[in-house]
Amino acid sequence: MTNLLKKQGIIHKVATAYHPQTNGQAEVSNWEIKRILEKIMKPHRKDWSARLADALWAYRTVYKTPIGMSPFRLVYGKLQKLECLRLEAYENSQLYKERVKAVHDRNIKRIVFRAGDLVILYNSRLRLMPEKLRSEWEGPYRMEKSEPYGVFHLSHLSSPTFFKVNGHHMKLYHGEKMKSNKELEIFLLKDPAQEED
Repeated sequence: MTNLLKKQGIIHKVATAYHPQTNGQAEVSNWEIKRILEKIMKPHRKDWSARLADALWAYRTVYKTPIGMSPFRLVYGKLQKLECLRLEAYENSQLYKERVKAVHDRNIKRIVFRAGDLVILYNSRLRLMPEKLRSEWEGPYRMEKSEPYGVFHLSHLSSPTFFKVNGHHMKLYHGEKMKSNKELEIFLLKDPAQEED
């Protein structure tokens, strides 16, 4: 498999459900197909599988800005023009990526975490089982040190042990600054639904 990918000039990336940004193009394609299906389905939305072929045809035949043509034309163009079309699509794709990256880089806010900073941590389990008044952010935690590729060591304010987290799941804590661990009070809130049982 590795030799085939190398021969074809394909960069193989492994994606997980926890970090779908890795497989960005597939996510964008799935999102566009979902939008097409939403527009052509009946109100009860039970006929999506019967409409999938129509949605895929619409997706494949429409002009795509990143490649400068439709995917159908790219794949099924005339044989003598196919290589020319592929090169044209590649160049258009590279130009489009550069423009999108420039816009993204202009608008991005770089946050630098330093040792000793107080941060809060995103709890992804609460996103899957949302409760309206519960915050998806936990903390504060103290940032102890950082490693390459966005790995950070955090410790709870009342404990010296640390754990590793991805920097995408953190943000700076802007609450009151605490002078020492002695001033920290932890209040555990009880869930009213559990008290009734």
